[in-house]
Amino acid sequence: MLRLHGFPVSNYYNMVHLALLEKGLAFDTAHVYGSQDEAFLAISPRGKVPVLQTEHGYISETGAILDYLEDLGEGRPLLPAEPFARAQVRALMREIELYIELPARSCYAEAFFRTPVDAAIKDKACTELQAGIATLKRHGRFAPYVAGEQFGLADLYFLYSIDLAAAVAQRVLGFDLLESFPAAQALLERLRQNPNVQMIAAQNEAAMADFMNHLRSKA
Repeated sequence: MLRLHGFPVSNYYNMVHLALLEKGLAFDTAHVYGSQDEAFLAISPRGKVPVLQTEHGYISETGAILDYLEDLGEGRPLLPAEPFARAQVRALMREIELYIELPARSCYAEAFFRTPVDAAIKDKACTELQAGIATLKRHGRFAPYVAGEQFGLADLYFLYSIDLAAAVAQRVLGFDLLESFPAAQALLERLRQNPNVQMIAAQNEAAMADFMNHLRSKA
């Protein structure tokens, strides 16, 4: 059986968790934080979560894990069958990660932990986030899902990146990331009605206190 290692405050862990649930695959979970301990580095070379344990060994990096789950050919597919359409979905995934999630992440310390971030970093994040949203507007279809009519991998990246990016924009950068993007707002609300998404959100909330204690213990 597959085993997902990580913790439910991690947005990347939640991407894989939701993929497993939506595909209907059998799996269990192991609650673990990323670390530089040798034992954890043996299964995750960079010491990060998520990690997927399979019968053949361990897979790290979210994109590689999601590709593996699709390559298994089991459960509900989350990528189109046609190669060009698959490439478009993968491009959207990368655009969301590189141009929205990563710029926002540079300001997480101030947005979520009240640790000031240098003004130059915030200026760069603001510019890149605005460009990232413009990219998503041009490339995303939102009909109603990011890549079209079917829920898929691009929606995982959207769901677990856009809410954090919007919080950064509002709390740190002083603007509403989705103000002129009603299609994205509608999709975010649609995804939040998904029972699996609601279950993961509840787990996230329940795990937050333990995660904060973990951070304090490492400070």
